[in-house]
Amino acid sequence: MTIVPGGVSLFGLSFARLTIAQAASWIASRPADAAFCYVVTPNADHLVRLSRDPALRAVYRDAALCLLDSRVVAGLGRLFGLAMPGVVPGSDLTAHLLARHLQPGERITIVGLAPEWLPALTDRCGLAPPAHFNPPMGFEQNPAAFAAAAGFVRDNPARFIVLAVGSPRQEMLAAAIQAAGGATGTGLCVGASLAFLAGAQRRAPAFMRRIGMEWLFRLGCDPRRLFRRYLIDSPAVIGLLWRQRPVRGAEPRTPPA
Repeated sequence: MTIVPGGVSLFGLSFARLTIAQAASWIASRPADAAFCYVVTPNADHLVRLSRDPALRAVYRDAALCLLDSRVVAGLGRLFGLAMPGVVPGSDLTAHLLARHLQPGERITIVGLAPEWLPALTDRCGLAPPAHFNPPMGFEQNPAAFAAAAGFVRDNPARFIVLAVGSPRQEMLAAAIQAAGGATGTGLCVGASLAFLAGAQRRAPAFMRRIGMEWLFRLGCDPRRLFRRYLIDSPAVIGLLWRQRPVRGAEPRTPPA
């Protein structure tokens, strides 16, 4: 359902050719009462996961805007001769939106982020007190808790709804909100972006982000949790990109629907 034209087709998704500023401007330009839609920012881990799960791939396809959040994937894709979109990290997109596109006193809606970090977030970003809901762990497997999270978004309309409960929970929640109807605003599926802004997690130095080594910094900060993701699961994206490479006389291969 991606509605920004001129995208790059990759992994069966249409990635928008937008910069951070352009993506933020598109999101901010949506009327406050526009029907709910959502933005996804897949990285290598997401792409490997959705390559194995057709239902999850459909969730990403139904996003209004799909942005690549991986300099590693972008670099490897270019190495293999693929046309690649620009990289728009979800954390940078969130920071840009909050810094440059909020009206004075405008309230956002947040799902996720431990409540003890809300004061630091509002102080650091100059935010009005947000509508905040922090669902319990495993809420995606609890129909009542999942419905409560979706209902909170519906009952607390805002132009920007930050869904910061990790992938694929946040994308599944966004798709359910959109499918149910009745909600407004733009859902931002942006993982740890608020934790970085609040200071709950350290983000890699800018030079590491520029050279595509943010993953290594995060691995060093939390090796027990991220070892499997970065060193076992995510490298499978190399094979996925290799199979997407252009072959003379043949159409690029894409995953089945």
